[in-house]
Amino acid sequence: MPAPFDTQTGHDQHGRYPEATTVEDFRRNLAAVQARIAAACHRACRDPSSVRLLPVSKTKPEASLRLAHAAGCRMLGENKPQEAHRKWEAMQDLADLHWSVIGHLQTNKAKLVARFASEFQVLDSLRVAEALERRLQAEGRSLDVFVQVNTSGEASKYGLSPEDVQGFIKELPAFPALRVRGLMTLALFSAEAERVRQCFILLRTLRDQLQQDAPASIGLDELSMGMSGDFEIAIEEGATVVRVGQAIFGARARPDSHYWPDEPSTEESPS
Repeated sequence: MPAPFDTQTGHDQHGRYPEATTVEDFRRNLAAVQARIAAACHRACRDPSSVRLLPVSKTKPEASLRLAHAAGCRMLGENKPQEAHRKWEAMQDLADLHWSVIGHLQTNKAKLVARFASEFQVLDSLRVAEALERRLQAEGRSLDVFVQVNTSGEASKYGLSPEDVQGFIKELPAFPALRVRGLMTLALFSAEAERVRQCFILLRTLRDQLQQDAPASIGLDELSMGMSGDFEIAIEEGATVVRVGQAIFGARARPDSHYWPDEPSTEESPS
């Protein structure tokens, strides 16, 4: 027998979001998330149109992605470049579907991202910037990018230390195919809302400081922060993009720790 379902939170009794299996499921879930976004914006005296919802489809099968598209999703976030590239190849009949890569990139996978992605949210090294620039120039494309910042201070998370971001950003005009749009972070995974909030405050404060002397070609208007469990706090602290997966697609078979490795992977040589 299915677990009892709470219509207010969208969770079953175990705190898991049920799997979306129909277009109507996706429409309902999207509407529920948008209502939560609007409520958070109201609390923060913000216009809901100032927040972009990025549905995150990582680990979900092509059939689910097609249902999400039929329900109105036009950009999907994927964690693993190879998985995302396979899905892109299989779904090229959906010409209006765009892809955001939100997971760590090894330089030898830059060619995949340069081929299909519209957005890359996890730029945190000049090696990756150089690899993407070279591949994008070869493809005759450009790419919207966010600079990833480690605001929690956890060794298990990728991203630049806050004190290193200013120097990093000053190097980015050398890569004209990369259109810098803003900053991105993953908050501390904690049940203590105020500890989570501090990560978002740090990113917003850092962005405000950087805007004062950022190179003219560098855009820092966007703040990508907040996922299914904390996006409302992120919106209250200035998020302009929220990355929401499970509240739209349903719970994943594995915890996020499987997709955000405990230890950074060793870089492989570009090919």
